[in-house]
Amino acid sequence: MTLSPELLLTVAAERLRAARPDLSARATPVTPRSLLAAKEQIADDAVGRTDGVSAIAVVRDVRLASWVRETCAFVLSLPPEQADAWRRSFTRTLYLAGRPDNLSERFTFAHIAADGSAAWTGPLPDEATTGLRRLLKTFSGRGPLTDWRPVTVDLQRTARHRDRRPVHRDLYLATAHLTVSDALVHLGHLLSEAVIDGTVGPGDRLTLRAVPRLTELPKPYAALRVDTDRRHPYELQAYAGLTQEN
Repeated sequence: MTLSPELLLTVAAERLRAARPDLSARATPVTPRSLLAAKEQIADDAVGRTDGVSAIAVVRDVRLASWVRETCAFVLSLPPEQADAWRRSFTRTLYLAGRPDNLSERFTFAHIAADGSAAWTGPLPDEATTGLRRLLKTFSGRGPLTDWRPVTVDLQRTARHRDRRPVHRDLYLATAHLTVSDALVHLGHLLSEAVIDGTVGPGDRLTLRAVPRLTELPKPYAALRVDTDRRHPYELQAYAGLTQEN
């Protein structure tokens, strides 16, 4: 399946319409330029909106397979009303560098990775996480993202979702010109919104695959992470994608 510029524009517009219909109405006609303006408005609103929320990910070190599994576990643990509010805030997440094991006595985390590589708070209004944000620095992750062999991640099955049939999907990540920090952001948005939308759930298997650029998929997509191409500000790029079930 070819991911044409027209398709990417459609996906980006649908994401905006689902989360912020008020801004979607302003981004008409829908173009990469109008979507970029809407994105900038969302960033400005995140500071001033009283109903806006953000999650915080405290990152000790990056292990992509663990990151995929634990990101999904965090989102699956959220009450529906909290997840919905976060969706309206475009699953905004702040990434901070720290050791969850050294912070757990001072701060309450919603989810801590089993291997201790990361932990999540929120989603909460910014004023509720001031102490944590003042204590820790932004996670840099400036190193380039290298390719890897495909790895399959099994998501934990829970009693809460026992009646759901697990599925197996491929999870593609475009690695060209991407830093480690970029990868966390793009995977975080894609997986969080896929879990909230019910595309990804407990017991699912996700096979993580690296490609230089995501221009086509071997089968129809179930979800795409589309954002501005940093090298071409008024063009869109697919950074990550989930396929229909295998």
